[in-house]
Amino acid sequence: MPIIVNLDVMLARRKMQLQELAEKVDITIANLSILKTGKAKAVRFSTLEAICKALNCQPGDILEFVDEEQGITNNK
Repeated sequence: MPIIVNLDVMLARRKMQLQELAEKVDITIANLSILKTGKAKAVRFSTLEAICKALNCQPGDILEFVDEEQGITNNK
């Protein structure tokens, strides 16, 4: 999939557990796990906003586009 979810990276950088983030964002651990593993088909902007606020980061810190055809990673 060309969109990579780096939620686990941001959690590690913030030294935060998935359960703590779930409580702060008011979302189930199961739904966060689906997002974290890249199995989610969509994410609401309100959820993304809440995650970014809780982790003090930008959406680009969590989501990354990888062009599989050209092997190009568009990250910072």
